Amino acid sequence: MHHAQLKPFPQAFLWGAASAAYQVEGAWNVDGKGPSVWDTFTKIPGTTFEGSNGDVAVDHYHRMEEDVALMAEMGLKAYRFSVSWPRIFPSGRGTPNEAGLAFYERLIDALLARGIEPVLTLYHWDMPQALQDEYGGWESRRIIDDFEHYCVTLYQRFAGKVKYWVSLNEQNYNLTNAYQLGTHPPAVQDRKRFFAANHIAFLANARAIKAFRQHVPHGLIGPSFAYSPAYPASSAPSDMLAFENAEELTNYWWLDAYCLGRYPLAALNWLREQGEAPEILPGDMALLAEGKPDYIGVNYYYTLTFTDNPLGGQGLARINTTGKKGTTPSSGIPGLYKTVPNPHLETSNWDWAIDSTGMRIALRRLASRYALPLMITENGLGEFDQLGEGDQVHDDYRIAYLKSHLHACQQAMQDGVELLGYCAWSFTDILSWLNGYQKRYGFVYVDRDEQGGSLRRIRKESFFWYQQVIKAGHLLD
Repeated sequence: MHHAQLKPFPQAFLWGAASAAYQVEGAWNVDGKGPSVWDTFTKIPGTTFEGSNGDVAVDHYHRMEEDVALMAEMGLKAYRFSVSWPRIFPSGRGTPNEAGLAFYERLIDALLARGIEPVLTLYHWDMPQALQDEYGGWESRRIIDDFEHYCVTLYQRFAGKVKYWVSLNEQNYNLTNAYQLGTHPPAVQDRKRFFAANHIAFLANARAIKAFRQHVPHGLIGPSFAYSPAYPASSAPSDMLAFENAEELTNYWWLDAYCLGRYPLAALNWLREQGEAPEILPGDMALLAEGKPDYIGVNYYYTLTFTDNPLGGQGLARINTTGKKGTTPSSGIPGLYKTVPNPHLETSNWDWAIDSTGMRIALRRLASRYALPLMITENGLGEFDQLGEGDQVHDDYRIAYLKSHLHACQQAMQDGVELLGYCAWSFTDILSWLNGYQKRYGFVYVDRDEQGGSLRRIRKESFFWYQQVIKAGHLLD
């Protein structure tokens, strides 16, 4: 669709930025916090880039007021952050740690005092190590009760202060790495366990949303999903079928469970044929139906292009975590699909296709299929930013990326999508999980690398660009 003129962004549009607890807070064992699976996993040699970890991260726990002041200076209307489960319940359950709750209350109050809407993520991958050790985390149905107890504790504490909540962040990406690729804790490679863990996570998500209705009746909640829309490599029927397979098994498997309370038909039948389908007990599907979200959080970075993959063909492959462009191999599921490069798109140094039109496609597909409001809960460009003379960071490539994706958001809204807001990833530079500190996303440069640093905050060129966009309420020419 080519529109003659685009409507402006709504007055109430949430111009935001985002982060996650493990990636920014540090203070990994401070004020009663218990260990998370990431605190343990990153200490195993060879798991992360140059052995980087989040023990200090960018020290947001001790520099929260400074960071919020920078958010206010930028003019943010929303800040998406996550709560660390083991900071609230060091052993995963029991009596909450007041020091942990007090930290997040100070953060929320600081945001509200500056007119910034808090967007609270309940789970962003940092499972309490105690629960992983006790019963295998997401592999046991015991986690459903423990997760609900943790969520209700936060609902009761912050219901009057937080309107927007995210239940599970990128369950698809996290558990694919955790249970198929073996690159996230608990580092398993077993597809049957993968689908079993996902089913239990769906039930926990639904129970948390069901409880939300009781405790936060005027709030909105939904999961954040890492959506990479599938493209066919060509119009060949075999590629079209591969594209359909990929969309069902890499996207709709999660989104249909969240939003429709059921699994896509062809995907479920395939998994049953392979002996990989999850065990569905009486009452499971009824619970999923009771836990439908108010909106969908969309974490969009890139599209993926698929071609046919015969039985015995290409299996899953690990992604590029080094930033050495062109090192990402083809990855697939034999009998279903495999990835191929898209010749029409440029890529980042991490081989992520730069495709702003893909964001528009993503938003339209989701809005049409699920008839729910959407929020961009992550979108950004990770690159090798350089601190120059006079504390200058010229990240014009990031500005171009964000501008094109915000333009795609505006086009999608013109197409009829209800978009609540846009939280760029990320506000400050962060620990990028397996990629270490070399992969920078932030509007604010943080002076640190894998060996450490001063942690000084430095505004990038993109900081001032986004500041002007927010002030104007529209994209600048």
